[in-house]
Amino acid sequence: MTATTSTAAGSRAGNRRRGGPSPRTGAKRTLIETIKQIPSYLRLMGGLLTDPRVPALDKVLLGVAVAYVVMPIDLIPDFIPFIGQVDDVFVLMLALRRLIGNAGTRVIRDHWDGAMEDLHPTALQEVIAAAAFFLPRGIRRRLRKVAR
Repeated sequence: MTATTSTAAGSRAGNRRRGGPSPRTGAKRTLIETIKQIPSYLRLMGGLLTDPRVPALDKVLLGVAVAYVVMPIDLIPDFIPFIGQVDDVFVLMLALRRLIGNAGTRVIRDHWDGAMEDLHPTALQEVIAAAAFFLPRGIRRRLRKVAR
Protein backbone atom coordinates (compact mmCIF):
# COMPACT_ATOMS: atom_id res chain seq x y z
CA MET A 1 0.00 0.00 0.00
CA THR A 2 1.42 3.37 -0.96
CA ALA A 3 1.50 6.39 1.32
CA THR A 4 -1.15 8.06 -0.84
CA THR A 5 -3.44 5.06 -0.66
CA SER A 6 -3.09 4.68 3.09
CA THR A 7 -3.63 8.44 3.59
CA ALA A 8 -6.77 8.38 1.44
CA ALA A 9 -8.08 5.31 3.26
CA GLY A 10 -7.26 6.90 6.60
CA SER A 11 -9.03 10.15 5.74
CA ARG A 12 -12.14 8.27 4.53
CA ALA A 13 -12.22 6.35 7.80
CA GLY A 14 -11.69 9.60 9.69
CA ASN A 15 -14.56 11.25 7.82
CA ARG A 16 -16.87 8.40 8.83
CA ARG A 17 -15.78 8.65 12.47
CA ARG A 18 -16.35 12.43 12.45
CA GLY A 19 -19.81 11.98 10.98
CA GLY A 20 -18.97 12.86 7.35
CA PRO A 21 -20.89 11.02 4.66
CA SER A 22 -19.39 7.85 3.27
CA PRO A 23 -18.96 7.49 -0.49
CA ARG A 24 -21.80 4.94 -0.45
CA THR A 25 -24.15 7.43 1.23
CA GLY A 26 -23.32 10.15 -1.28
CA ALA A 27 -23.78 7.80 -4.23
CA LYS A 28 -27.09 6.55 -2.85
CA ARG A 29 -28.35 10.10 -2.31
CA THR A 30 -27.41 11.04 -5.90
CA LEU A 31 -29.21 8.00 -7.27
CA ILE A 32 -32.36 8.49 -5.21
CA GLU A 33 -32.71 12.03 -6.55
CA THR A 34 -32.17 10.76 -10.11
CA ILE A 35 -34.63 7.88 -9.69
CA LYS A 36 -37.26 10.44 -8.68
CA GLN A 37 -36.66 12.16 -12.02
CA ILE A 38 -36.96 9.06 -14.24
CA PRO A 39 -40.42 10.14 -15.52
CA SER A 40 -38.92 13.48 -16.65
CA TYR A 41 -36.02 11.70 -18.34
CA LEU A 42 -38.43 9.36 -20.14
CA ARG A 43 -40.53 12.34 -21.34
CA LEU A 44 -37.33 13.97 -22.60
CA MET A 45 -36.34 10.84 -24.45
CA GLY A 46 -39.84 10.43 -25.90
CA GLY A 47 -39.66 13.96 -27.30
CA LEU A 48 -36.19 13.36 -28.71
CA LEU A 49 -37.34 10.17 -30.46
CA THR A 50 -39.81 12.24 -32.49
CA ASP A 51 -37.52 15.22 -33.11
CA PRO A 52 -36.21 15.37 -36.72
CA ARG A 53 -33.02 17.13 -35.52
CA VAL A 54 -31.87 13.98 -33.68
CA PRO A 55 -29.73 11.63 -35.83
CA ALA A 56 -31.32 8.26 -36.66
CA LEU A 57 -28.58 6.21 -34.98
CA ASP A 58 -29.05 8.16 -31.74
CA LYS A 59 -32.80 7.54 -31.95
CA VAL A 60 -32.16 3.81 -32.22
CA LEU A 61 -29.82 3.85 -29.22
CA LEU A 62 -32.27 6.01 -27.31
CA GLY A 63 -35.08 3.60 -28.14
CA VAL A 64 -32.98 0.71 -26.82
CA ALA A 65 -32.32 2.63 -23.58
CA VAL A 66 -36.03 3.45 -23.11
CA ALA A 67 -37.00 -0.15 -23.87
CA TYR A 68 -34.47 -1.39 -21.33
CA VAL A 69 -35.93 0.87 -18.64
CA VAL A 70 -39.58 -0.02 -19.27
CA MET A 71 -38.98 -3.73 -19.92
CA PRO A 72 -39.92 -5.88 -16.93
CA ILE A 73 -36.87 -8.11 -17.45
CA ASP A 74 -33.37 -6.65 -17.24
CA LEU A 75 -30.02 -7.52 -15.71
CA ILE A 76 -31.10 -6.48 -12.21
CA PRO A 77 -34.86 -7.05 -11.73
CA ASP A 78 -36.80 -3.88 -10.89
CA PHE A 79 -38.67 -5.55 -8.03
CA ILE A 80 -35.47 -5.36 -5.96
CA PRO A 81 -35.80 -2.05 -4.08
CA PHE A 82 -33.30 0.67 -5.07
CA ILE A 83 -30.70 -1.57 -6.72
CA GLY A 84 -33.29 -2.70 -9.27
CA GLN A 85 -33.49 0.87 -10.58
CA VAL A 86 -29.74 1.53 -10.53
CA ASP A 87 -29.09 -0.31 -13.80
CA ASP A 88 -31.95 1.66 -15.43
CA VAL A 89 -30.43 4.97 -14.30
CA PHE A 90 -27.01 3.86 -15.55
CA VAL A 91 -28.36 3.09 -19.05
CA LEU A 92 -30.42 6.30 -19.19
CA MET A 93 -27.47 8.49 -18.22
CA LEU A 94 -25.12 6.83 -20.71
CA ALA A 95 -27.69 7.33 -23.49
CA LEU A 96 -28.32 10.93 -22.47
CA ARG A 97 -24.63 11.76 -22.30
CA ARG A 98 -24.14 10.49 -25.84
CA LEU A 99 -27.28 12.18 -27.11
CA ILE A 100 -26.46 15.58 -25.62
CA GLY A 101 -23.03 15.37 -27.21
CA ASN A 102 -24.50 14.56 -30.62
CA ALA A 103 -27.78 16.51 -30.68
CA GLY A 104 -26.66 19.58 -28.78
CA THR A 105 -28.10 21.43 -25.84
CA ARG A 106 -30.57 23.47 -27.93
CA VAL A 107 -32.42 20.33 -29.00
CA ILE A 108 -32.31 18.95 -25.46
CA ARG A 109 -33.56 22.23 -23.97
CA ASP A 110 -36.60 22.13 -26.26
CA HIS A 111 -37.73 18.87 -24.65
CA TRP A 112 -36.46 19.09 -21.04
CA ASP A 113 -38.77 20.45 -18.35
CA GLY A 114 -36.23 20.32 -15.51
CA ALA A 115 -33.18 22.35 -14.57
CA MET A 116 -30.53 22.38 -17.30
CA GLU A 117 -27.80 21.80 -14.72
CA ASP A 118 -29.24 18.29 -14.28
CA LEU A 119 -28.16 17.57 -17.86
CA HIS A 120 -24.71 19.12 -17.66
CA PRO A 121 -22.02 16.56 -18.62
CA THR A 122 -20.50 16.79 -15.13
CA ALA A 123 -23.86 16.07 -13.47
CA LEU A 124 -24.52 13.13 -15.81
CA GLN A 125 -21.04 11.74 -15.12
CA GLU A 126 -21.66 12.05 -11.38
CA VAL A 127 -24.85 9.99 -11.69
CA ILE A 128 -23.10 7.40 -13.89
CA ALA A 129 -20.31 7.09 -11.31
CA ALA A 130 -22.85 6.78 -8.47
CA ALA A 131 -24.71 4.02 -10.33
CA ALA A 132 -21.45 2.26 -11.19
CA PHE A 133 -20.60 2.25 -7.47
CA PHE A 134 -23.51 -0.15 -6.85
CA LEU A 135 -23.33 -2.27 -10.01
CA PRO A 136 -21.19 -5.40 -10.27
CA ARG A 137 -18.34 -4.97 -12.77
CA GLY A 138 -19.75 -7.53 -15.24
CA ILE A 139 -23.13 -5.84 -15.38
CA ARG A 140 -21.48 -2.42 -15.80
CA ARG A 141 -19.54 -3.72 -18.81
CA ARG A 142 -22.65 -5.22 -20.43
CA LEU A 143 -24.68 -2.06 -19.94
CA ARG A 144 -21.93 0.13 -21.40
CA LYS A 145 -21.99 -2.04 -24.53
CA VAL A 146 -25.77 -1.63 -24.82
CA ALA A 147 -25.50 2.16 -24.55
CA ARG A 148 -22.84 2.53 -27.25
